[in-house]
Formats: sequence, structure tokens, C-alpha cells
Amino acid sequence: MSAVDAARIAARLDRLPPSLVIWRIVLLASLGGVFEFYDLFMTGYVTPGMIKSGMFSPASIAGLSGLKDIAVSGAGSFVFCTFAGLWAGVILFAQMADWWGRRTVFTWSLIWYLGCTAIMAFQRNGEMLCIWRFIAGLGFGVQLVTIDTYICEIIPKHERGRAFSINQFITFCIVPVVALLAWLLTPFTACGLEGWRWVILLGSSGALAVWVLRAGMPESPRWLALHGQMPAAEAIMARIEAAVARELRITLAPPAPPTPEADGSGHFWELFSPRYIERTLMLSLFNMAQVIGFYGFAAWVPALLIARGVTLTHSLPYSFIIAIANPFGPLLGTLFADRLERKLQIILGLVFMAIFMAEFSLATRPPMLILLGVLFTLSANVMSYAYHSYQVELYPTRIRARAVGFVYSWSRIAAAFAGLAIGYFLHAGGVPAVAVFIAVAMVVAIVMIGVFGPHTGGRALEHINH
Repeated sequence: MSAVDAARIAARLDRLPPSLVIWRIVLLASLGGVFEFYDLFMTGYVTPGMIKSGMFSPASIAGLSGLKDIAVSGAGSFVFCTFAGLWAGVILFAQMADWWGRRTVFTWSLIWYLGCTAIMAFQRNGEMLCIWRFIAGLGFGVQLVTIDTYICEIIPKHERGRAFSINQFITFCIVPVVALLAWLLTPFTACGLEGWRWVILLGSSGALAVWVLRAGMPESPRWLALHGQMPAAEAIMARIEAAVARELRITLAPPAPPTPEADGSGHFWELFSPRYIERTLMLSLFNMAQVIGFYGFAAWVPALLIARGVTLTHSLPYSFIIAIANPFGPLLGTLFADRLERKLQIILGLVFMAIFMAEFSLATRPPMLILLGVLFTLSANVMSYAYHSYQVELYPTRIRARAVGFVYSWSRIAAAFAGLAIGYFLHAGGVPAVAVFIAVAMVVAIVMIGVFGPHTGGRALEHINH
């Protein structure tokens, strides 16, 4: 591996001015992430239709019927299998993006998503539905890690925060779409398929279009240079630089002197070396905590509304109104993404999530429930884009994908068990019990980032890892 060559490529990237050339690449990568978000947020919106179809009756979920104490019948098993599959996929396959390249893994994870979710849509009992949910997660769970790694490496340092806010604005735009589709399609049956099955199939068909578009994404030149493929890295950089100069009608400034990343083994165990062990432990615990609030609310919105007195008939349209807020958190973040320190943005998002969830647990009137749901969603999504940027900045290129995959995997397994736990708390103590559970998790996440997180704003990746 050539850290010096990679540093030279990085210096050339970091001196590029804002341009449509780079943002077009970010857009293409973000479109891939749309379908992980579609699939994740689909969980909460299609489960009412699945319950109505009898998919989670004890007979239907067979071996999973031992989860009888979880609220909303056996829907908690579907949530569990979703995140358990994502966790296993990230653990098993994130390292492949470091071995084979960011673009290759991005492509194959899309193909996996397309095939497995289409098969899942045709399952006729809850047990097989959950099994295919797990299998689908094995493949496409690595996609978001790969996209985060790719964007971090392709975008100049002074626009990295805004790139992640735009990336998540694009991906979160799908959330109100899936909420609307679930609202409109769930009551109907067409061609012998219930509406919730059509919601799943529409996600697969959209992924096919993105797979066709991925041809416009070059491989990460940082990754190519580090792996000794300098002719390919030089060719990509020359095309990008020429396109930027042509678009802006300027002569590009010379790059700064390169600063190579510190040497390391490049093996998985480097995550636990003296240089990185504190970051690894901090991010692992943070991810376990933050996801309890983020997906704990998003995946259970319809059920939480029902528990606060909203009827099943109205829970989906109310959930859709709350879902509309999802893209606006990252869009709001474009105003300060590269002006405020990244860790401060994360902490403020967590604080407001705890406050608004506490207020939600006490509200009873639908307008107030919707308003608090919207405010919680905005706070959660500011926190989300900021930490997705933050965690990929804290590791060197040679282990970035597998490191982020490892620390991010704890959010997946925590979300799997949080889905079960929230079902339990909702059953045992109602929404106030869920609010206390989420608030404690937010405090843990704040301590992790506030006390142990380094500063990264505006710094080159190589400087952060020098």
C-alpha cells in the first residue's frame, strides 16, 4: 500500500472548489442509500398491514411465537430480524469494501437488495417473511457503510459536513414516500397481493433503476492510490480536475503538501491498537445508544400513536405527516454543517430528541402529538447526518470501511433488541416507559461524544489520522 500516493491524491481532492462535478457524484451515491432508508423506515409503516393479514399470529410465525410478550402481536420479531440481518451483513461484508473497492460493493449490495426483498414480498407466513427479512439485511446492510466511506473520501474537506447533510436529505426524501405508499396501498389488494406487499416490491423496482445509474460513479481515487493502482487513480483525478476547471472556467490552485496517514497494519485488529481503541469503544457505545432513540421512534411511530389514543385508521396518515419532516432535518443542517463542530451538532440533536420524546409521552391531542413527532424527527435527522460524517472521519483509508462497519454494527444489533425492548416497555408501561428508555440512551450517547470524541470539523482526513 502507498500512503504517500494516497496523500497526494487527497491533497488534490481537498483543494477543489465547490462544483457540480463533485456534487453529481454525491447525488449518485446518495440514490443508492435511498433504498436502505426505504427498507428501514418501511418496517414501521407496513407492519399494521402485515398484522391485519395475520402474518404475526402464533401459527404464522411458528418458531418465533415465543415473543408473545411483545406488544403489537409478533411484529417485534419482524423488527428484530430486520436489524439482526443488517448487523450480520455489516460484520461479515463491510471489510469487502476495503478489499475490493467502494464502487464494487455498492453495486453488488444493490443487486442483493433487489432480489431478496422481491422474494420476501411473496412469503405467505410470518416465519418465512422474517427469515427473508434477515437474509435481505445480510446483503444491503453494508451499503450505507460503503456509501458513507465513499462520500467521505471523494468530497473536499471544507464541504464534507454539507455533503453528508445533502446525502441524507436525498435519502430521507424517501421516508414520506414510503409512508404515503403504505397509507394509500395497505387497505387494498391488487393481482392477489395485499397492499403492503406492493410497498415492498416498489422498493425493489426502484433499486433496479439506481443500479443502472451507478455507471456514473468512479471508484474512490484515494482507495485506488492506497492499493497501488496509481494509473487508475490518476486517470480519475485528471477527469475530475479537468471537469471542475472547465465548469468553473478557472485554473486550479496547486495542492497543499501531502500529509500521509500514520502507518498501520491495515488489519481488522488495528481498530484496537493504542491509536484507535478509544475511538472504537466510544463509537461502538455511542451507536448502541443513539439508535434506541432514532429507530426506536421511527420504527414504532404508528404503534406509539395508537398507544396515545389515536385509532388505527388515523395512525398511518398521522405517521405520514410526521414522516414528511424527515428530509428537512438534514436540509436545515446545510446552513451550519461545516460551520459548527461536528460533535456539537451530534450532542444538540441528542438533547432535543430526549426533550421532545418526553413531551410526546405526555401529550394526548393529535395536533400536539404530530408537532412533537415532527420536532423529534428533525432533531434525530440533524444528529444522524452529523454522526454519519463524524465516524468515517475517525479512521484511515486502509481500514475505514471495516472500522465504520464494526462500530456501526452495534447500532444494528442494538436496534434489533431495542425493537423487542420498546415492544415490551410499550406493553408494560405505555409511551412514558418508552420515553424513559430513550432518554437514558440519549444521555449515554451524549457522554460518549462529549467526553471522548475528538474534533474533526474542517480538517483533512489525513490530518485527523496522522
